[in-house]
Amino acid sequence: MHKQQVKLLSIVVPSYKKEKTIRKDLISVIDALSTGLPSEYKFELICVEDGVMDKTSSEIKKIKDSRLKFFTYKDNKGKGYAVRYGMKMAKGELVSFLDAGMDISPKGIMMLLAHMEWYNADIIVGSKRHPVSQVNYPLVRKILSIGYHRMVKIMFGVPVTDTQSGLKIFRKQVISAILPHLVVSRYAMDIEMLAVAQHMGYKRIFEAPIQVMFDQKTSTINWDTVFKMAWDTLRVFYRLRILNLYPKK
Repeated sequence: MHKQQVKLLSIVVPSYKKEKTIRKDLISVIDALSTGLPSEYKFELICVEDGVMDKTSSEIKKIKDSRLKFFTYKDNKGKGYAVRYGMKMAKGELVSFLDAGMDISPKGIMMLLAHMEWYNADIIVGSKRHPVSQVNYPLVRKILSIGYHRMVKIMFGVPVTDTQSGLKIFRKQVISAILPHLVVSRYAMDIEMLAVAQHMGYKRIFEAPIQVMFDQKTSTINWDTVFKMAWDTLRVFYRLRILNLYPKK
């Protein structure tokens, strides 16, 4: 009998001013992966504190688990920067990122992992608009999401219905190829990753269902963020389609 080869899955969790929830969030990810991952996988959980703003780091350090790795830097630089920082540290054959706050259930990681194997994909995107996703989505957010997707579809042609959900899995070779060329640190980091990956020839991009439970108290629309998201997206388009700053594979 051949010995089963164990694969490593790296999960990056960016964190900003999460001292009240981060320990609970990370423990829930560890518990979900410890019980749900197939036997041929092990995992590392990489938490990146995006700027020292509160006691987030001291809360993270209370978790005693060798599979948890923690990185921090002084100044806030944005979610995109934090995710890329964590991905650079990742050692897994597969690299995922998951938003802190746990609006998206960490159990969805196993669903994305299964889709990665089924499709032999380059990237699997957790999608709120997948037909079997479970989402309590405020109407205004749903309308904005549909409008943004249509804009992104026209501009980039990425073959997914939801580019912005905070759960994705990439093959390591995709991450290694695109990371040196990514520049968006905040609002459109997801679409930059997907558009550049497709531009470089990694076109096996598919969706998987997720479970999303929005906190109605914190899910109000920030129109300043909406404007900045649109502006960042236009900047990615300008860099990709007009200036041709992203290389082909």
